[in-house]
Amino acid sequence: MAQPTIRTVAAHAGVSKSLVSLVLRGSSSVSEEKRTAVENAIRELGYRPNLSARSLTQKRTHIVGVLLNDLRNPWFVDCLEGMNSILQQHDLKMFLADGRLDRSSDASYLESFMDLRLDGLALVGTRAPTPALIQAAATMPTVVVASRDLECAGVDVVANDDELGTRLAVDHLADLGHRRIAHLAGVGAVADIRADSYRDAMTRHGFARFIRVVPSGMTEDDGHRAADTLLDGPSRPSAVYAVNDMVAIGAMTACQERGLAVPLDISIIGYDNTYLARLRHVQLTSVDNATIEVGRRAASALIQRIADPTAPGSLELVPPALHVRASTTSPTRNS
Repeated sequence: MAQPTIRTVAAHAGVSKSLVSLVLRGSSSVSEEKRTAVENAIRELGYRPNLSARSLTQKRTHIVGVLLNDLRNPWFVDCLEGMNSILQQHDLKMFLADGRLDRSSDASYLESFMDLRLDGLALVGTRAPTPALIQAAATMPTVVVASRDLECAGVDVVANDDELGTRLAVDHLADLGHRRIAHLAGVGAVADIRADSYRDAMTRHGFARFIRVVPSGMTEDDGHRAADTLLDGPSRPSAVYAVNDMVAIGAMTACQERGLAVPLDISIIGYDNTYLARLRHVQLTSVDNATIEVGRRAASALIQRIADPTAPGSLELVPPALHVRASTTSPTRNS
């Protein structure tokens, strides 16, 4: 059986093809009687609009491309939830791509997004500003989400206020009585901001001589390795501020494997306040970077960018909050 077309819908409803097109576009110039007739015909025939043809007519696909850093991190799932809640309200859908397994595939994904003439592009998470990325941002309405790596004219950035979030983390540990606070640092511009803010906060508290930054990545395995390096050092810190929750959980495991109790022997604080931090057997103190709100605001920024592609680029920082749980406490005399 042949697929119904806009012409067969028009014939079934007893109206013109152009009127069916008006109904599909949501035009207010169609009478309620004829709109109902067309909608009934669409439902009875099982008609589905040809998206390719519609995009040629309207010069829009109503689809945005979303290029992720690493979907294994639960932070991205929460961010996508926030984005999708706003995009759906504006009849926009997402095409998702995750370049985690092969960073060279980022260029291929971006080329596909441009070839499909998607309405816009959201770059979510840390990634190097490659030529392909810069070209895509110059070609498509683009918003950078939760990253500070790409600075291009006409590109909007929506991120967390990482300086404030780091101050909240270090201040919390200092208020508990910790001085020997180490930092497990990540990679990328956001991680660099958190590391620099850690140094500033330690200096502000008069703890400059205790500053200790151990390079890490952004995964649980990275956190485990970095914590091993930290604990093998000459002087064990009483507290650890990790670049994100994944790294913090890896550090917790490394401590526990050495017989160190968290938080009695060593306090650990993360960043992102993902669902992992809230698990009952983890109970990780973490900085909540308003993940869903970042996603919502990023989607709103992208919608505005699509409507006005020539507007100057903007930077919007969403304020974080600290959630205190069982992984931090006052230092003991032995820690």
